[in-house]
Amino acid sequence: MKLFKLLMQLPRNVKRGIGLVIDIGSITVAMVLAYLLSFDAIVPLRWSQWIILGGVVLGITLLAFIRFGLYRAVVRYVGFKVLSLVFFSVIFSGVLLFVGAWVMGISLPVSAVVNYVLIAFLLTGGSRLVVREGYQRVMSRQKDKVIIYGAGSAGRQLAQAISNGDEFHPVLFVDDDSGLQNTSVLGLKVISPEHIDSAIRDLDIQRILLALPSTLRSRRRQILDALEALPVKVQTVPGMADMVNGDLSIDQLQDVRVEDLLGRDPVTPEPQLMEKHITGQTVLVTGAGGSIGSELCRQILKQRPKALVLYELSEFALYAIERELTQICQQQGIGAEIIPVIGTVQRRNRIETVLKAFTVDTVYHAAAYKHVPLVEYNMVEGVRNNVFGTWHTAEAAISAGVKQFVLISTDKAVRPTNVMGTTKRLSELVLQGLAQRQRETRFSMVRFGNVLGSSGSVVPLFKEQIEHGGPVTVTHPDITRFFMTIPEAAQLVIQAGTMGHSGSVFVLDMGDSVKIVDLARKMIRLSGLEERTEKNPHGDIAIEFSGLRPGEKLYEELLIGDNVEASDHSRILRANEQSLSWDEMEKLLGLLDDACQRFAIDELRQLLLDAPTGYAPADNQICDVIWNKHRTCSEDETDVA
Repeated sequence: MKLFKLLMQLPRNVKRGIGLVIDIGSITVAMVLAYLLSFDAIVPLRWSQWIILGGVVLGITLLAFIRFGLYRAVVRYVGFKVLSLVFFSVIFSGVLLFVGAWVMGISLPVSAVVNYVLIAFLLTGGSRLVVREGYQRVMSRQKDKVIIYGAGSAGRQLAQAISNGDEFHPVLFVDDDSGLQNTSVLGLKVISPEHIDSAIRDLDIQRILLALPSTLRSRRRQILDALEALPVKVQTVPGMADMVNGDLSIDQLQDVRVEDLLGRDPVTPEPQLMEKHITGQTVLVTGAGGSIGSELCRQILKQRPKALVLYELSEFALYAIERELTQICQQQGIGAEIIPVIGTVQRRNRIETVLKAFTVDTVYHAAAYKHVPLVEYNMVEGVRNNVFGTWHTAEAAISAGVKQFVLISTDKAVRPTNVMGTTKRLSELVLQGLAQRQRETRFSMVRFGNVLGSSGSVVPLFKEQIEHGGPVTVTHPDITRFFMTIPEAAQLVIQAGTMGHSGSVFVLDMGDSVKIVDLARKMIRLSGLEERTEKNPHGDIAIEFSGLRPGEKLYEELLIGDNVEASDHSRILRANEQSLSWDEMEKLLGLLDDACQRFAIDELRQLLLDAPTGYAPADNQICDVIWNKHRTCSEDETDVA
């Protein structure tokens, strides 16, 4: 084994020279053995004839090997293609031997040529296989032993890909198909899922690789639940869509996605709803650089709009999304014009000018402050951006003749316990009031739960904490949330915006809510680690409960009441909820504006409490950092006086 290691460390030209010497010996031995095996049928050769014939055959055969690139091939990756080239080369060599003997007047029977070809192929091809197998045996001892779950096409491709790598050594397949169990695939035994536990112990398995790219998420969750208790790391191949699009290859393993842990199958978009208000039209997205806004832009671009206006306050975020979308257009041959615009939704004249300049047909309003504690600490800016930003953008849309206006709302707008949720509910009421005041612009609102991977989401935070050795921080042991993927959320927004009458509020049937602490535990265990508890003090990662943050609820809801009806999509519901007339809403906006102007946080809070939003904070504490600082300073001055 040490010899193989030394050989692999030699310079490439030296290894090629060794291969050439071995081939010279192999071809020479093949000719001698073929002669000896057919000695009785061959007229004895003179040494001069033997040297000339053998030299010519040897030289031309080696030239053929060089011409076919056999010495450029990496021996440790030798496969069918290389062996087939060797075979055709030795056949050519055999024909050359026969013709050369005929030209020289040597009576060479066909059996001697056949023996030569077989022996030459055995020696030249066999030497390469010996080196390959020796190398793989040596390297397999240094690789992580893995089990591949799924013996189908994806599993076989994965096994072949990682076998040639330096990280993993596949030792078994696992498959639910009883027809495959106890058979051999690519030389690896296929076992039942029931025997995984014993196989891990007996073979010292370090990882399980899921090769199930097209399996439903509900089934993947069942499999992951079964693997969760095993002392190994679980990884997965990319999804079928990523591989088909060429974004990822099958051997680019990923940690188990949270979507799989949740087990909720994605809602399939309806093509006619996706393209209805986008294809061939001009679309504007506010907050285009955010996690939701940027995905909205990607989904919109797939529907081939005439132009896509990116309205974003952050210069860097705008630069990043504009660059990405331009590349997508070039790669996929999309002729849409990408228009980057820096601007704030709080300046009506700015956004109105933009809407009129590009004759925008549809607006998706994603610009908002959404981080619950930060909005608690900055109440005025939360109200200004979320409520007044929505109002100014909506009024600009009406003035510019925009046909469709879609607000991205949140489940936190339902019976809110925080300022952020309250401002989003007020934003909904603004649009509902405007929908009553006029009919030219159609307003709709879309509510959904937490989005996986968005900025501020717990999922990337948990991943980071696990990578750094913990602890994983959860606010409360009983806290629950609804989850969906960012693409799914964006598709929902686009589809819902095409349905119902002006002023409609849409929600997604999101299935069951998820207990956050259970999600954290699954992520720890499927990383091949153990939770550290009082019962298991030697575990790897501890979970700590930090307490509910300001304004945070234990659970979220999507509906204020039970008055819902079906829509044109089977998984999208339309809510019928209380709204204010525009006169009432306008009066409330005036009071809110006055309180914000004077920075009267106590009055602002009371207005939010009195508004018909259902705002019910957990306590009477005001968290605004500037207001609290100002009050503290005033008290200090009073004490001094």
